[in-house]
Amino acid sequence: MTTGVDQELSEGARETADELIARPVRDQLDAYNDKDIERFMRCWAEDCEYYEFPDILLAQGAMAVRQRHVQRFREPNLHGHLRARLVVGDIVIDHESVQRTLPDGAATVDVVAIYQVRDGLIAKAWFQQTGAILLQPRSACVS
Repeated sequence: MTTGVDQELSEGARETADELIARPVRDQLDAYNDKDIERFMRCWAEDCEYYEFPDILLAQGAMAVRQRHVQRFREPNLHGHLRARLVVGDIVIDHESVQRTLPDGAATVDVVAIYQVRDGLIAKAWFQQTGAILLQPRSACVS
């Protein structure tokens, strides 16, 4: 038998429906920041689809998503900073600032990511980003 306080604590400890939907999105961002490809891929459905918003298919299937990220995870300053998150039904919308290492130098990219979650995994994702803002341009070598 549980007391009212025990029951309230156990109910408070459970994830809300929105938190359950957002969990694979949260976990993949954490893995992205840790550059842990195995943990990152555990958040994606085998038959996932990865788009440039609104409808340019960039990767179809988990193996293609993996291939896109293996190289990216080698970037020394890669980091996604979550600015805001919204959950509506099975859709999670993140606004992120992402630090990247581009050919011209270190940069920040503003990203809106839209994820559709199915059975606890990311089934589809759409990404819209701004142009990169260079933070540290690479210096040109003078001969």
